[in-house]
Amino acid sequence: MTLEQLRIFLAVAEREHVTRAAEALHLTQSATSSAIAALEARHGVRLFDRVGRRIVLTEAGRAFLPEARAVLARAEAAERALADVAGLARGTLRLAASQTLGTWWLPAVMVAFHRAHPGVALDLRLANTAEVARAVAAMEADLGFVEGPVASNLLRLRDLGGDRLSAVVTPDHPWARVAPTDLAQACWLLREPGSGTRAICERLLARQGLTPEDLPDRIAFASNEAVLAAALAGGGVAVLSRLVTAEALAAGRLVEVPGLPAIDRPFTALCHRERPPSRAEAAFLDLALSRVKAVPVDSDPPAR
Repeated sequence: MTLEQLRIFLAVAEREHVTRAAEALHLTQSATSSAIAALEARHGVRLFDRVGRRIVLTEAGRAFLPEARAVLARAEAAERALADVAGLARGTLRLAASQTLGTWWLPAVMVAFHRAHPGVALDLRLANTAEVARAVAAMEADLGFVEGPVASNLLRLRDLGGDRLSAVVTPDHPWARVAPTDLAQACWLLREPGSGTRAICERLLARQGLTPEDLPDRIAFASNEAVLAAALAGGGVAVLSRLVTAEALAAGRLVEVPGLPAIDRPFTALCHRERPPSRAEAAFLDLALSRVKAVPVDSDPPAR
């Protein structure tokens, strides 16, 4: 039995899906299936049953799951101890971030950290807020960075400032200069459920007594870049962070919809409550917090 087999078993057990586990681990589906088969064959037990299109743990698998988690947690603790002994000369820091932070805010922090500690490898995974919180809680990521609300007894939260989101359209859209009276009369370009950006859009709609399901004309996308591209193509109304739209707003390719006030939201760093941070984690968080203090609060764009 190897630590790699345990990691694969844990990923499959948590997702109840071989393909999704393989994607999360950056492995092929065949390699993932082979690792599970080798573990079952070595000990003469069946760990999973197939139910429809997904797989579920057998009784043996359920008994084995907490033991596998404990072994991996101890192995990671040992790695952190050795890395701390070595200072910040080497090691790996696993980061998970939601789309806005991971694409538009965190890279600058990563570059600064790499310049200060080039021996520490940085591995960034992008996901939505809910998935990032799950990864940190499951110890699949050392630090998480999100812009949506998170509630978990397993996580410790640190404030990282925030950003501001607004509804935007192209200059030729009917809502470009006239405040809308019926929000359901336009095509809305949304993020997927579970996204922090989607949650803010839902708050904006709720102010008007609406939910996304009340919008007859809507399209959902899995990334901010896709929403931005659709908005620039004249696809409809998008609610996006000004970190994402700043360039398009400055160039006049997008304008903010009048009558729909911008919404502020917090950025939050996540770490696991039950284990102390490594020196690399602490150094990265300190750097991120110093960046928050150095960046001024977002201001309103010039009036049109």
